[in-house]
Amino acid sequence: MSKALGTFRAVYLVALCCVGSFLFAYDTGIVGGILTFSSFQVDFRYGAGEKATVGSNSTSLLQAGAFFSCFFIWPFTARFGRRLSLVLASTIFCIGAIVQTINTHSLGAFYAARVVSGIGVGMATVVIPMYSAEMAPKNIRGMLGSMFQFFFTLGVMTSYWIDYAVSEHMEPSTAQWQIPVGLQLAPGAILGLGMLLTKESPRWLAKKGRREEALKSLSWIRGGASPEVDAEFAEILASIEEEERVTNGVTWKELILPVNRMRVFLIIALQIGVQLTGNTSLAYYAPQVFAAVGAGQDNLLITGFFGVVKVVSCLFFLLFLVERIGRRGSLLGGAFLMGTYMLIIAVLTATHPPSASKGLTSTGIASLTMIYLEAMSYNISWGPVPWVYMSEIFPSRIREAGVAIGTSTQWLFNFVFSQVTPHAVQNLGWKTFLMFCIFNYSLVFFVWFFIKETKGKSLEEMEALFGAAATAIDVEAIHDKAKHGNVTQVETTHDNKREEQ
Repeated sequence: MSKALGTFRAVYLVALCCVGSFLFAYDTGIVGGILTFSSFQVDFRYGAGEKATVGSNSTSLLQAGAFFSCFFIWPFTARFGRRLSLVLASTIFCIGAIVQTINTHSLGAFYAARVVSGIGVGMATVVIPMYSAEMAPKNIRGMLGSMFQFFFTLGVMTSYWIDYAVSEHMEPSTAQWQIPVGLQLAPGAILGLGMLLTKESPRWLAKKGRREEALKSLSWIRGGASPEVDAEFAEILASIEEEERVTNGVTWKELILPVNRMRVFLIIALQIGVQLTGNTSLAYYAPQVFAAVGAGQDNLLITGFFGVVKVVSCLFFLLFLVERIGRRGSLLGGAFLMGTYMLIIAVLTATHPPSASKGLTSTGIASLTMIYLEAMSYNISWGPVPWVYMSEIFPSRIREAGVAIGTSTQWLFNFVFSQVTPHAVQNLGWKTFLMFCIFNYSLVFFVWFFIKETKGKSLEEMEALFGAAATAIDVEAIHDKAKHGNVTQVETTHDNKREEQ
């Protein structure tokens, strides 16, 4: 019973914090639709010739706010914890969303609000993977970590369909664009208020010396005190003590130690790899890309179903695959499949160029099918896995810094590729897909030679996996101690530990 309760609590807690990922995706996705509304153009007083510039600025400013917030939230979450960090992120995001929703008739005010919202979502994208990894049991950590991508796909899908619904069923008016923008406030409030009622990360509490609170938090998230909880807690304490003994107060400088340099390289390379797959670019400019392969006037509706495919494939991955095929297998298979699909799209569009007068041809349908399959492959591999991997490979003392570096890399290259893709599709045509094919096949070799499998290992076992002999702990010996009641230095009785059941 306690194990089932613990699983339920872990799933609930991670799902709640992943509402921040939903915000990230929804806020990014919704703007592309509202900027095409004539009502928005009238209210903010810009012409059709400025539409591309306004769209580019709206996307870029959100990403800029998110990028710089990664470096602010790193020291904040290290000092004040994961819960308060997410509450702050939610508050900042909601302030930006409120200003975006108000009809200020000023593009400057709208742009400023985009930056503010970007700061909020950027902070959330640093803390969520970290908090999820620290709260999740190791046997389902991959599944729970993949919920970040699942909620992202939910956000993208929701933004696609809300844009489609208001464009089809509402007359041009201020409310037409205010409804999609204003709806952001609901998940924003859920995230902030929900985090006020949850437990803090036991690993952060233990690192701060608040061991009794840490044990209570761990007992709650695991469904009650048990020998397994004692063993896990002993492992957490031993890992923190060993890190502190060896590093002797060093913090950010640990990032440049050889064993940690490799980890930093891996998470930067993985986040760049996410953009090199081409999927994020396809998501941003889906209508334009679908038009390029012959979808014509049906591109908005097809884009909506594109969102559904992503949600279904990501849900299938986190329920059935992630803890079976592991991180490495997912990345290898995903990159190979995506490269193959991109190659097929390139060949089809090169040999049978799409024509607006012909509508959706059989080759256009085949290309669309490949794009759908590419999206499915991405959401069972390079979509969720880098977020899981990034949050689990760093030791607790530098986890905040490591995740902040990885997330800022994601935002930076997200910005770069969002700027490059529309020009690539316009100027290169089918060669854009060939370019992404080459990138994906290159990623297969990168994963094969550099990525280590982390499936089924606790966060504390990562030191041994990555060759950090000085700070690696003897997990078996620690578990043996815990079995004999030697959980170390926690001044609480066994009865106290049972209070939170």
